[in-house]
Formats: sequence, structure tokens, C-alpha cells
Amino acid sequence: MTYLQWCKQHAQKHKILLEKLINLTDEQLIAYFDYDNMRQLEPDFCPLYAENTKCHAMKKLNCFLCACPHFRFDDDGIKKMRDKTLFSTCIISAKNSKVFVSEKALHQDCSNCFLPHTTGFIKKHFCRDWHAIMQKVSPYM
Repeated sequence: MTYLQWCKQHAQKHKILLEKLINLTDEQLIAYFDYDNMRQLEPDFCPLYAENTKCHAMKKLNCFLCACPHFRFDDDGIKKMRDKTLFSTCIISAKNSKVFVSEKALHQDCSNCFLPHTTGFIKKHFCRDWHAIMQKVSPYM
């Protein structure tokens, strides 16, 4: 699955869930997306829930964003860097992020960055429309 396919699929899944939760306040909605709550009440929202696994090793994980508005990607490549193609990057160069390097590609590795899964970050960027938060992530969004 490409980055773009995942984003479009996730935006739709997020929209359907928020339609179900329409009566919650913004605070309640953010709290609802707590990993433990989501794993129990929305087991199909994320494939990691079935494995009782978190995408990031953090105690208080919030799944509202499930991606970061600072992430940028282009499935066709952002730019060539010598003999490799850069496919994704972090526009704020988050201190805990790194780059995954393969034979011909460079991809942003956000596995050690917890930023988009914190309640404070979510409140700062909050919008009930996940797609609106993520619209700058790709030129194709």
C-alpha cells in the first residue's frame, strides 16, 4: 500500500468513526481516542489493536491523528539525492526522528517521535476533519 492509499483509506475510516461520535465534545472526542479505549471499543480502527501493540512505545498514546501533519511524502519521490530517492521527510526535523535508508530509497522514520500522539499536540492542531489537518502532507491529498 502506498502512503497516499493509506492516507485516503484512513481519512475515510476516521470520518466514519467521527460521524458515530458526533455528540461528543471536542475534549471528549480527543479522550475517546486514547489507545486503551480505542483498542477495546474500536478494535477494527487499527490493525495493531488486535496484536495489543502500540505504534510508538509511549505510556499515554492517543490515536486521534495516527499520522503527523509535519510528515511530507510523495509516492513518486520528493527529490533525488545522489543515487537514492527521498520519498518522505519531516518538515520540522523532529529531534527523535531519523531516516530509513535502503538501497535506492530514503524514508522518514517516525517510530521514535511521539509528538502527534500527545494530547497537547492534538489540541493544538485539532479539527474534526482529519483530512483537513493532514492536507499539506502530500501534494495529492
